[in-house]
Amino acid sequence: MTTPEFPKGTPTWVDIGTTDIPGAVAFYTRLFGWTHLDFGPDAGGYGAFLKDGRQTAGIGPAADPKRGTSWATYLATDDATATAAAAEGAGAKVIMAPMQVMDQGTMAVLLDPTGAYVSIWQPGKHRGAEVTGEHGSLTWAELMTSDIAASKAFYTSVFGVTTRDVAMGGNETYTLIEAGGQPVAGAMQIRPDWGPMPSQWSVYFAVDDCDATADLAISLGATEKLRQDSPAGRFATLTDPQGGVFSIIKNDPNFSM
Repeated sequence: MTTPEFPKGTPTWVDIGTTDIPGAVAFYTRLFGWTHLDFGPDAGGYGAFLKDGRQTAGIGPAADPKRGTSWATYLATDDATATAAAAEGAGAKVIMAPMQVMDQGTMAVLLDPTGAYVSIWQPGKHRGAEVTGEHGSLTWAELMTSDIAASKAFYTSVFGVTTRDVAMGGNETYTLIEAGGQPVAGAMQIRPDWGPMPSQWSVYFAVDDCDATADLAISLGATEKLRQDSPAGRFATLTDPQGGVFSIIKNDPNFSM
């Protein structure tokens, strides 16, 4: 489906900052059938991955040696400067102040109060992902947090989203982040039995066959962290050859939240 506009607080774009752009391009183009578009010398090595000619994700050099290769999630805003100021007032740290990206839009990078990196995007010519929910395109973003109560308070106050808890069976609870009356992302409390894990946003790409795509990723040099069924569909979490973590999911068409 095409997605021309994104309500405030919706994951509107994802990109990967990588230590090896040629290696990452080779991996993701073979994995998802993407093509790579280099935006040229003025873009500082930044480019886009295209699915059938439509922008689905971005790629550029890793900006922070401490983070290495990582996927970033951008939340939509209509005023990046005001949102960054509100985020700072709510306990976030502004890692990159709002910066205009040519005529494409304005971005900023935040460290939320629980320590999760999150970016914001005020659209210009670039409105966000041009395709979502199809094989090889963004379908979901998820916050794993050390303090779900603090995360709810932060994102609702800064982005105007709402949250809704859904029972997952047993004692598990999943938090839906909603914008425009629709679920747009999820959040979960990190459990102690998962071991040391920083608060972080993660990205999910839709695939037609989870197992086949995961096996292909492994054959291309990825490592598998997890593969299992969930109420939303079968998914796998993988680390690409450069160290970037991402997930894939075969969405269950009968699942609703």
